[in-house]
Amino acid sequence: MKVSDVVLAFAVTVVSVGGSIGASRMFTGAGQHVDGFGLALAAGCGAVLLVRRRWPLPTLAVSTTLITTYLLLNNPYGPVFLGYAIAVYTVGRYEPFRTAVLASGISLVVLLTHLLTNRGAFPDLYGLIPAIGWVLVPLALGVIIRTNRESVEQARAEAVRQRVADERLRVAQEVHDVVGHGLAAIKMQADIALHLLTKKPEQAEIALTAISQTSEAALDELRATLTVVRSADRAPAPGLHNLAELQDRMSKAGMQVQVDVRGESRHLPAAVDLAGYRIVQESLTNVLKHSEVKRATVNVSYEDDGVVIAISNPASAPVTSGGGFGIPGMRERVTSLGGSFSAGPTGDGRFEVRASIPVEAS
Repeated sequence: MKVSDVVLAFAVTVVSVGGSIGASRMFTGAGQHVDGFGLALAAGCGAVLLVRRRWPLPTLAVSTTLITTYLLLNNPYGPVFLGYAIAVYTVGRYEPFRTAVLASGISLVVLLTHLLTNRGAFPDLYGLIPAIGWVLVPLALGVIIRTNRESVEQARAEAVRQRVADERLRVAQEVHDVVGHGLAAIKMQADIALHLLTKKPEQAEIALTAISQTSEAALDELRATLTVVRSADRAPAPGLHNLAELQDRMSKAGMQVQVDVRGESRHLPAAVDLAGYRIVQESLTNVLKHSEVKRATVNVSYEDDGVVIAISNPASAPVTSGGGFGIPGMRERVTSLGGSFSAGPTGDGRFEVRASIPVEAS
């Protein structure tokens, strides 16, 4: 039971009793005089509101019984209707629409029986007007408020679901980039080891060692990514400052990578820094897996309003379509930060991935 309900019930009780006494004095000439029993009925119309939120339908039933009895005994109209109207509103506010309409309709039929005995009621069909008004208006108000609240709650729940879906997509992209890069490098090194195993076993051992190092690095990065899911504390994420390590791993996988950094290297927002690194990583992984020439150039340009990243390789373009996250995932990373993204062949026979990420959008 809420404090507000206690206050409301007390206030309505006082108003109902006081208003009934005032109305009794006003309509004494019409033979309408409230006795102690009538005042008790008026007080009950207010007191029953104490449990209106917990039991809306029983509250309406009791309130209907009390006010109908009050009016059948030829007591005067007045503020006694206030508690009844609040009971109808509560049913409309907390009960399903069909239940609220049915309960309010039954209540109205019961309430109208007082027209047969109460001398203060309007004659003929005019007596329906005040009774119907005390039901329809609070019922409509309760239904409207309930509908609005449900709409707000539904919108809030949808927003939460969207955030969860976005987070799942983000984690999926992270896992795709980490695992895809690691497996591509491991496969290339394994192919080299198999080719050299019988001819040059000492060089095969170097390739196997590189496989061990690459898989260990990929597992460490995967653990760091999954930590975001298990804990609210984010593990240190890679960024453009890790390009030297990425270049070294790709070199061990048999790929030539040239990194050219222009402008003054500076601290970037975490989202921008991670997106830039993942774009380079995914692009180099695509070159490693799909390009005939295992050679690529990475250009990173630090500008006043952001960072521009371009990864290009000679020969045919890597595969960019399909059901994976590849190019679509990179584009999503960049556009979500307010940047621009392009991927495709250039006029000089190269394939280039270019991303421009503004710092302000982070």
